[in-house]
Amino acid sequence: MRTLLTLILAASAFLVPAAASAGNPPVKSVRLYVFDCGRLHVEDPGRFNLKKEEMKNLDMSVGCFMIAHPKGTLLWDVGVIPDKNFPAGGGPATKLYATSDKTLKSQLAAAGYQPESATYLALSHAHWDHLANANEFAKATWLVRTVERNILFGPTPPERSTPDEYDALKSSKTITLPEGDYDVFGDGSVVIKPAYGHTPGHSVLSVKLAKTGPVLLSGDLYHYPEEITLDRYPTFEFNKEQTRQARANIQAFMEQTGAKLWIQHDLAAFEKLKKAPGYYE
Repeated sequence: MRTLLTLILAASAFLVPAAASAGNPPVKSVRLYVFDCGRLHVEDPGRFNLKKEEMKNLDMSVGCFMIAHPKGTLLWDVGVIPDKNFPAGGGPATKLYATSDKTLKSQLAAAGYQPESATYLALSHAHWDHLANANEFAKATWLVRTVERNILFGPTPPERSTPDEYDALKSSKTITLPEGDYDVFGDGSVVIKPAYGHTPGHSVLSVKLAKTGPVLLSGDLYHYPEEITLDRYPTFEFNKEQTRQARANIQAFMEQTGAKLWIQHDLAAFEKLKKAPGYYE
């Protein structure tokens, strides 16, 4: 009997989902976690071709996201202020015109996760307010377009960023994203889609959720909802015409799939989202 029990227990070890064996809580279906990674305080929206009187909010949210899948986890955008910049005794942190009250690591821990257990890391693009905690996920497999990787490791760091926020990724296991869509877990539930223009290799993320329905995380395809209603484009796009085409492509995709657009910097909309340890499924 003891021999039979030993065999059963040994066999059951092979049935533990990959996510659990890597140190993550096992999940049976796709979950989307939302982390509050701070706020950008904007005084003049002119850089976005907008005027104060045209807008409801000037400040921007900084959202970080994690998708938990039976096959692993994906971190999507990782903040504007590195966790290491927070005071040792607790309290908020600042960097330039950004503020944040919580570390990303503490929010992950509250949901039962640790940075070193992440399966994948993907950044919508290589800008300072999306990559600050990249080094925390150097053990993950980095999903990146070649042009965005070259921006990070070229002669000049991205504006307002410093290499010590992301330099560990240089030796991370890396999957180079194709020109088209990339199906992260191979079942169509989590897909990185090209949306070039804001930067040369900018991407958005499509997530299919069983109860919530399909969601589209915008990256910086849009910053404010008024960019949609007033058809405005930031002055600092890498290629405005590419952005125009990307917006048209993504809009068509959303109409075809019924996906809801989550503008990651839309403060009013972001404040209404359920935050970790809660999640969408």
